[in-house]
Amino acid sequence: MTPSAPDPQPGLPEPGLWAAYRELAAKTVRTDLTHAFHPGQPHFAGFPDEGRETLFDTERGDGFTVHRHTLVGQWGTHVDPPSHFVAGGRTLDLIPLEEMILPLVVLDITGRVEADPDAVPTLDDVRGWERRNGRVPAGSFVALRTGWSRRWPDPVAMANRDEAGISRTPGWSLDVLRYLFEDADVTAIGHEQTDTDPALAGSTGDYSLELYVLQRDRWQIELLANLDRVPEAGALIVATWPKPYGGSGFPARVFALHPAP
Repeated sequence: MTPSAPDPQPGLPEPGLWAAYRELAAKTVRTDLTHAFHPGQPHFAGFPDEGRETLFDTERGDGFTVHRHTLVGQWGTHVDPPSHFVAGGRTLDLIPLEEMILPLVVLDITGRVEADPDAVPTLDDVRGWERRNGRVPAGSFVALRTGWSRRWPDPVAMANRDEAGISRTPGWSLDVLRYLFEDADVTAIGHEQTDTDPALAGSTGDYSLELYVLQRDRWQIELLANLDRVPEAGALIVATWPKPYGGSGFPARVFALHPAP
């Protein structure tokens, strides 16, 4: 059931933002961009699996249900703040609310990825987006759509190793990241695959693209879902997460608001 603002009393003005909310709710679709996390899901090889323990359970006759989760911050759909790679960088509790609701730009390279799992976005992809939609908005969130989220939660499909055992997955490119951050001045990026860097780079220990993003005091969301359900322009993204003091990463809940088709 979709919540709605209370109906105003006859003759009384509608308080605050309730009228705006009512209009927004009536004219937009909410699309969840988040995978539900669980033990056994795909994750970075150096991380332990999630541990989950039921401390209290209504099915056992307890008055309530409580689980204890033991997991790394970079788990499932998650946020990476600058401190994830940068000593002294902003931690999760220091990212302001103003950065959590942003215009959403979707760069779609799904077609190329289907033919070449090592594909990355090019400046031509950005120029094409801008010809159709205008300049990439300053302060926006740019998501890279690759179709990789369709492989979730199969660890083998996500890693996509070749005959030599080397993972082959798409990622970003330095040319596009430089344009987005240095020219367009976007606030954050996100992607469907596990890492910012293509797996061919990550397999050699090269995470220079993620370092580039986080060194610029920006943040990112990894392992996004359902980007095929949102338009390439015109949507808003809401990215939120718990507020651990000094946190260097945490599972995030991310969703888009966009016009109904």
